[in-house]
Amino acid sequence: MKFVESCEFQLPIYSCTVQAGFPSPADDYMEGKLDLNEHLVKHPAATFFVRAAGYSMIKAGIHPGDILVVDRSLEAKHGKIVIAVVDGQLTVKRLHKSVQDTYLMPENEEFEPIRFEEDSEVVIWGVVTNVLHEV
Repeated sequence: MKFVESCEFQLPIYSCTVQAGFPSPADDYMEGKLDLNEHLVKHPAATFFVRAAGYSMIKAGIHPGDILVVDRSLEAKHGKIVIAVVDGQLTVKRLHKSVQDTYLMPENEEFEPIRFEEDSEVVIWGVVTNVLHEV
């Protein structure tokens, strides 16, 4: 993975919406410029990108090859999708916290939840904030 020095790169963003159903007359007004770095990266010093592999998070809209934007400055709260290191292996799962247990939950019933055991080594690396998915 290569790291690139921060640079500003803005593209036009239009104020009109795009109809996913029947087309409507076009709104020809440009709203302004959009810098994807500014839009996707709220905390640059704490943000990294990682590429997803596998199908365990498919129902959360995370597909193999997607790029995940991960913010290490955010608190890993119940229900958030996180990047975790479990016994030395990176994984992406939804964090489930209860009074009794904490789990890393897949979003695909073909995969088993990962329970935080006393003897397992689990480190939360960050919270997934965005998914870059090619269509």
